[in-house]
Amino acid sequence: MLSETPKNGPVIAAIIAADILLLAFGFLYNSLASRLGQSNPVIPIDQEIVNQLPLEIGDWTGQDVPLDAIIIRATGTDAHLYRRYSRHQGLESVLLYIACGVSARSLAAHRPEVCYVAAGQTLINRRSTELPLSTGLMLPCSVFDFSHGGLSTDQTIVLDYFIVDGRYCGDYSLLASRAWRGSDTIAYATQVQVVASSTGTLTADSATKIIYNFAVDSAAAIAGLFERIQEDKFLDSHDEINEGGSF
Repeated sequence: MLSETPKNGPVIAAIIAADILLLAFGFLYNSLASRLGQSNPVIPIDQEIVNQLPLEIGDWTGQDVPLDAIIIRATGTDAHLYRRYSRHQGLESVLLYIACGVSARSLAAHRPEVCYVAAGQTLINRRSTELPLSTGLMLPCSVFDFSHGGLSTDQTIVLDYFIVDGRYCGDYSLLASRAWRGSDTIAYATQVQVVASSTGTLTADSATKIIYNFAVDSAAAIAGLFERIQEDKFLDSHDEINEGGSF
């Protein structure tokens, strides 16, 4: 059974703060910020859009986890969601974090390989995978294994993917490519993270399978939150990129 980890909030705060400090001095990040600063303002994402994600997804039941206002402001995003979803009487449990907005700079700033390491965890493995969805699409993801360090054998498994203007992407590359054209070319961007920990009798492989199952079960519901934004943005546009991975 996964631990409830009530101190997740401070950990996330440390991750976000460290990430901002690290990336603030990166050449590529500064260049990207300069490029985006020249773009026209766009309408932010309404928090109510994200709040509509069902608490019941398949046989998963969700419960909102409060985030401190300081953490929310630090993300620089328009809307967010942080929930614990469980099933099988709590024997399988994951944390779902969704951050979305129209600022490519804010979304590109927070990535597991930077945030978790800066918060003191050790990255021991990173891999890319594609999960088959019931819609016939493949969900590209990046999966990270982090060690808690010290004498602990526990690991944190993080599945991470983005949705940029209706297209799935397993990392932030699509977000960055759109950002270089200016933030006005982005209707919305969403980062999705599904997190579980190997604790007690739950192995890292078992935690990973739980994450995969939830990612597949929740993908359609998450993507559906933003379909109207996508339709409104590109209704009269003839410049939409028709590459694979759109839904």
